[in-house]
Amino acid sequence: MTEVRPATEDDLPRVLELLQATLGWVPDAQYEAFFRWKHLDNPFGRSPAWLAEDDGRLLAFRTFLRWEWERDGEVLRAVRAVDTATHPDAQGRGLFRTLTMHALDAMHSEGVAFVFNTPNDQSRPGYLKMGWHDVGRPPVRLRPRGPRSAIRAVTARVPADKWSLRTDAGVDATEGLRGVGTVLARRSPAPPGAVRTNHTEASLLWRYGFGPLAYRAVPVGAGGEDGLIVFRLRRRGPAVEAAVTEVLASPGSDAAVRRAIASLLAASRADYAIALGPARRLGEGLLPLPRQGPRLTWRAVVEPVPTPLESWHVSLGDIELF
Repeated sequence: MTEVRPATEDDLPRVLELLQATLGWVPDAQYEAFFRWKHLDNPFGRSPAWLAEDDGRLLAFRTFLRWEWERDGEVLRAVRAVDTATHPDAQGRGLFRTLTMHALDAMHSEGVAFVFNTPNDQSRPGYLKMGWHDVGRPPVRLRPRGPRSAIRAVTARVPADKWSLRTDAGVDATEGLRGVGTVLARRSPAPPGAVRTNHTEASLLWRYGFGPLAYRAVPVGAGGEDGLIVFRLRRRGPAVEAAVTEVLASPGSDAAVRRAIASLLAASRADYAIALGPARRLGEGLLPLPRQGPRLTWRAVVEPVPTPLESWHVSLGDIELF
């Protein structure tokens, strides 16, 4: 008989074995460190996780990554649906749905506001059947390094690699983010009703602090007086992409942001820079790329009504797969 129970840290070796068998994870120390960083060290809280077992044999695993959003001064505790796996021998038995619905009940008892994620085309229908809503695509903006790079950007229609490419452009993100609390305090307030991540210096240092993902930072303005940009390089088909995961800049610094992005493209030799954000911010030199990027989905837990797409002020760092 199948039993569902919360996962504990003692289950980690078996969970990693299952992820290796189903998601292609490699049985090495880097993947274990990656799991611990992502799910155990998160300052928003440890990821709640559940197992499905049959006579002690691990059949399936489901976890939610904790996250915090802010809206009109209120902190919204949320979770992101990530890293689910079912053993090949147990597929077709409804364990994905069983674990997910069990997790939703547990999150409701905790008072979590909602679940969000960016499922691919294969898994999205399953989520929609379980009550998820398709919010839409947050606007994507892109800046090629040159004409040839623009062609590579257009033809790079495959998923990006999981692991980053190394570069000497900028500085290690954790070095650049030290003292970022002053930059956060100078940011423009979000518009009424807008939802954006409730980042602190601690959460940013965690988010961009896992060494093998090789996040980098470049200053905005002379000596970083206007803030900084966080990015990483990754291969996407024939192109090298500079994924701009955070733009932490003072109000009125669009020109300085534009120069910083040009600088990181020149230093990294990436084909293009890509970011999420409102298309109206053309002063930063990033042009709209219609009908591209991940689709954001949302599931009610305590909060009953989904936030409309135009009110989501998300960065690539909020929703990229990591």
